[in-house]
Amino acid sequence: MGEIFELLYQTIKCTFSGKFYVSRLMEQINQLGFGSTSITVVIGLTMGLVMTLNFGYGLTKFGGTLYVPAVVSLSLAREMAPLFTSLLVAGRVGSGIAAEIGAMNVTQQVDAIRALGTSPVRVLVVPRFWALVISLPLLSALSFAVGIFGGMIVCMSEFDIIPGFYFFKVFSTVKFYDYMSGIVKSAIFAGIITIFACYKGLHTKDGTKGVGVSTTWVVVTASILILITDFFISKIFLVIWG
Repeated sequence: MGEIFELLYQTIKCTFSGKFYVSRLMEQINQLGFGSTSITVVIGLTMGLVMTLNFGYGLTKFGGTLYVPAVVSLSLAREMAPLFTSLLVAGRVGSGIAAEIGAMNVTQQVDAIRALGTSPVRVLVVPRFWALVISLPLLSALSFAVGIFGGMIVCMSEFDIIPGFYFFKVFSTVKFYDYMSGIVKSAIFAGIITIFACYKGLHTKDGTKGVGVSTTWVVVTASILILITDFFISKIFLVIWG
């Protein structure tokens, strides 16, 4: 863990000192962020449909059908959209970063960067770190918006709730701090995914076999840490904002 915190420190340090590769940042935003848009839309829509259907039939048994939009929107904003989007990105992006940097390491491209007098952290880690920190909150927001749309479809078709009332309940229930909770979570999860993926990539050994081991390790470790961290962040926000 000490080496991982050291990598995080070096990433922050390189960001605010020396040359910053803006072109690499934009390239990574396009690759990591825009490249994950389509699958984010799919998971967001699925969450909205499934959650609304299950919450709806559950609340209907107790006469609480009209509370479905409020429950679904609050769950999506605070928890489901940032959590599931981050887990999805951990699998897609985390494994990709670990595999790419790991392959560069075993083929001695990372050593070549050092030989040229450039820090691998500055060239490889910093652009990916900030690209995902910027992109993941936006992906979570997209997932939330699509999930709300999916919830509206189910509310209209299954529970006879008109769109006007549905969106009134959504906007009156979800407050600014609920949105901020999801955004902050996503940014923290992005940092976890990137730092662990880059760390494992930079320490990959044993050729192509090592690359496979690194990608598996990153996905499993990042997913577990996201789930654990999510609990503590949720607890902190509930204490602060309720």
